[in-house]
Amino acid sequence: MTTTTVLRSEWTKLTTLRSQWFTPLLAVLISVGITLAVNLAYAQDTSLTEDPSVGLFYGFNFGQVALACFGILLMGQEYNSGTVRGSLTAVPRRGLLYGGKLLVGSGVGLLAGLLITGGSLLAVDRALGVDLTAPGTVRSLTAGVLYCPLLVLICLGVTSMLRNLTAAMGLLTPTVFLGTIMLSAIPGVRDVAQFLPDRAGQYAFRQQPDPNIWYGHWTGLLIMAAWAALAVWGGWRSLSRKDV
Repeated sequence: MTTTTVLRSEWTKLTTLRSQWFTPLLAVLISVGITLAVNLAYAQDTSLTEDPSVGLFYGFNFGQVALACFGILLMGQEYNSGTVRGSLTAVPRRGLLYGGKLLVGSGVGLLAGLLITGGSLLAVDRALGVDLTAPGTVRSLTAGVLYCPLLVLICLGVTSMLRNLTAAMGLLTPTVFLGTIMLSAIPGVRDVAQFLPDRAGQYAFRQQPDPNIWYGHWTGLLIMAAWAALAVWGGWRSLSRKDV
C-alpha cells in the first residue's frame, strides 16, 4: 500500500467520523468566539491588553481542550473500537499507518491553528484594533499557528503509548486545561512547570518578556517541539513493539 493510499484512507476516517472532524471545528469556534466576546466586553479595560497577546489568545485557553481531544481521538478511537486490528491488516507496515495519522493530524492541526489565529486576530481588531508592527506581534502569531499541530502530535503520541482512549482523555484533557496552570501557581514547582509543553509553547505567544521564565520566546516553542518529538517517538515504539 502506498503513502497516498494510506493518507486517503486516514482522511476518509477523519471526514466520516463526526467526532473527529467536529472537535477541531469546535476548537476554532470556541477560541474565536470567546476571544471576541471577552475583548468586546472589556474593550475599555487596559488590564487585558498590557500584553496584547493575552487578549488575542484568551479564547484559545479553552479551545485547545477540543484540539487536544482531536489528537486523542485520531488514535484512541481505533483502540477503543478495536478497528486498529483491521487498520493494521490493511496496512501491515505499522510505520506507514502511524505516519499517515501523524501527517493528517498535524495537517488538520495546522489548518486549525491558521483559522484560530486568523479569526482571533480579526476579532481583536474588531474590538480594539491591532498594531501588526508592534514588537513581537509576528512572532506571537506564528507561534499561535504552530502550537496547534504540536499539541495534536503530543496528544496522538501519548494516546498511542497509553493504547486506551479513556485513559488518554482522563490524563491529557485536564492536564492541558488546568494541570499545568495549577502547577505554575505553586512556589517551588513553578520553575519546573515552565518546561512543560503547553506552558513553554504558550510563552511563545507572549509579546512581552517574563523575568520569571528562564528561556526566550522562540526557545519555548522549541521546547514544545521537543516534547512533541518525544511523544511521537514513544507512540511509534509502543505501536511497533506491542500486539494490538
